[in-house]
Amino acid sequence: MELPACGIGSLKLLWLVAMCALLGCGGAHSKGPVHVPIWPGAAPDAQPIPGPENATSTETDPLVAGRPWTEVTNVARPTMTVYPPRGKNTGTAVIVFPGGGYKALAVDLEGTEVCDWLTSRGITCVLLKYRVPYSGPYGDASCQCHITPKAPLALEDAQRTISLVRARAKEWHIDPHKIGVLGFSAGGHLVAATSTHFTQRAYGSIDVADRESCRPDFAIALYPGHLWTEENLDLTPDIATRISRDTPPTFLVQAEDDPVDSVNHSLVYYTALKNAEVPVELHLFAHGGHAFGLRRTEHPITEWPQLAETWLRTIGVLPP
Repeated sequence: MELPACGIGSLKLLWLVAMCALLGCGGAHSKGPVHVPIWPGAAPDAQPIPGPENATSTETDPLVAGRPWTEVTNVARPTMTVYPPRGKNTGTAVIVFPGGGYKALAVDLEGTEVCDWLTSRGITCVLLKYRVPYSGPYGDASCQCHITPKAPLALEDAQRTISLVRARAKEWHIDPHKIGVLGFSAGGHLVAATSTHFTQRAYGSIDVADRESCRPDFAIALYPGHLWTEENLDLTPDIATRISRDTPPTFLVQAEDDPVDSVNHSLVYYTALKNAEVPVELHLFAHGGHAFGLRRTEHPITEWPQLAETWLRTIGVLPP
């Protein structure tokens, strides 16, 4: 079957409101978050998962900036939570993909805390709870689980979310031409995947929302993974073969001492984007490690939100 083109153009409570999300509670003018199901029925290509959805805190290990963080596992029913901007609405929206190795989702460290920052800047934040585990590019040498999904479930959820946000842009007071994506680690790979897989949707069209483009207008990836292969010492073919001049402007940040995802992931993606004449900005820092989110540490890399805001102004997404 030929798939349709996409066109160019307190935390635990949050995740315990799954029933609310499935019922679509909340309204367009709600002062608080609006919880929205991604799919009108069962998600496409549903796969068995190890157990029920669960949210757990890291408690003491590992801490980030001296604080624990929470991860959600076994997500079978993807949802998005829409956080309205605080103060003057810029019309810009950012869809956030938390990281977690396509095994779990760091929903506060790389999710709700990001939305707090974005909404304070007049940006609508859409936090995507995409399906995990086994929903990403498994089977490569950098992955220890060696499980290949029968379908790119996380990409399906991400493409669907971009189209849904664009379809409801007027309702949510969003400029449909200022919808971007931001992701961490595995979520950074999902940023690259949505930035390059937009001419063909990963699932069959569901409804009228899928007539909207699933191409993000801009992209921000923090310490991305799954982009570089040790075998080829280059960008993974599924991304490399799809980069074009229509790939959205991209902002990359990574630490050279990242112990989880080699800095090569950012380097090869940056080089490929430059060769395709895609506007791209890369920030490499000597220290910072992995999975720092927006939490301030002694390392200069944690000043990246200010760099990102400046970049968003230079590309015309935020007002000067």
